[in-house]
Amino acid sequence: MHVAAEMERQGFDVPLLIGGATTSRVHTAVKIHPRYDRGQAVYVTDASRAVGVVSQLLSEDGKSAYVDGIRAEYAKVAAAHARAEAEKQRLPLARARANAEKVDWAAYAPVKPQFTGTKVFETYDLAELAEYIDWTPFFQTWELKGRYPAILEDEKQGEAARQLWADAQAMLKKIIAENWFRPRAVIGFWPANAVGDDIRLFTDEGRSEELATFYTLRQQLSKRDGRPNVALSDFVAPVDSGKPDYVGGFVVTAGIEEVAIAERFERANDDYSSILVKALADRFAEAFAERMHQRVRKEFWGYAADETFSNDELIHEEYAGIRPAPGYPAQPDHTEKATLFKLLDATAATGVELTESYAMWPGSSVSGLYMGHPQSYYFGVAKVERDQVEDYAGRKGMAIEEVERWLGPVLNYVPGGVKDAEESAA
Repeated sequence: MHVAAEMERQGFDVPLLIGGATTSRVHTAVKIHPRYDRGQAVYVTDASRAVGVVSQLLSEDGKSAYVDGIRAEYAKVAAAHARAEAEKQRLPLARARANAEKVDWAAYAPVKPQFTGTKVFETYDLAELAEYIDWTPFFQTWELKGRYPAILEDEKQGEAARQLWADAQAMLKKIIAENWFRPRAVIGFWPANAVGDDIRLFTDEGRSEELATFYTLRQQLSKRDGRPNVALSDFVAPVDSGKPDYVGGFVVTAGIEEVAIAERFERANDDYSSILVKALADRFAEAFAERMHQRVRKEFWGYAADETFSNDELIHEEYAGIRPAPGYPAQPDHTEKATLFKLLDATAATGVELTESYAMWPGSSVSGLYMGHPQSYYFGVAKVERDQVEDYAGRKGMAIEEVERWLGPVLNYVPGGVKDAEESAA
């Protein structure tokens, strides 16, 4: 949203392609498209679709009709979104906090991790990680919709899926046999307690000295049937509960080597193999996150030492505890990654770096927190109101304008009093 507004302000008219895990067609239509009138913002599902979109935008004969079609489509999407949002009611922050997740802390006995501080993994066995790969997202990368392995027998997509599967397995064997990647990881655990909507970390078990704070956001959508308005801090024992709780964190990567390998294929004009190796590197990173989380639950933290789940059950997240990530629905603020990376000294440990926009490089990397309470679960914060943004900015010591920039996709208002695109479409 900020980039689109700046491009408009500076007189750009080049197309702006929007993509990535935290974007969507609705967000592009409602929040980004209306702020870039000189050019055209286009939501692109993934990298494999970018070529077709760019071809349309470069076509002298077809560009005008293509852009007109996108604008008409986005107008309909924005109007439908506005109607849906008008039916929703949101709570003031104080009322949302009063409706927090109810946890019986008196009955909870936190498990102490085997260590506090960090543990680094300089490498990890690729063959072991391959056993934890979730293949369904791999096919989705190539716009083949359906769950693995059923997609291999799909009436319409089966042939293409089987060919892609064969190519992937052939490359996978080479990756493992020739050690194309060197996976790295760092995990850490710290004494922690919740203070309101914040998760306070401490240097020692006595909790006399603060180490860092993770700031969380709370759902403000009015709930029915007694359902709570959740924040991640609800799953950590409050400081006044007398319970010595803990929080963990991690950064894993398939390895920076995948960047050079992909570039080597590109120099050989083998774009297919370049995309394939990147897709497999992504799968290894996610598999590494899954495997490390399993070892955390059973071994390093040990709060579920007797857990026995199949890979399918792990993929369906049937285990206790969660690993939420900054920038994703339960905590949509990407800037929280900076605290996590500092605590873990992640760049020195793994080679993974944060860009100016808090994306991770290389892209085949995963980061997040570990939370072990059996009542914890994944959720989406969804839209937040101005009162929470002001409160959040004060807690973090950031300017409201800066917080609004990073939380742009989840704001339920337009910063600066500019008329909301949702209102315009209503």
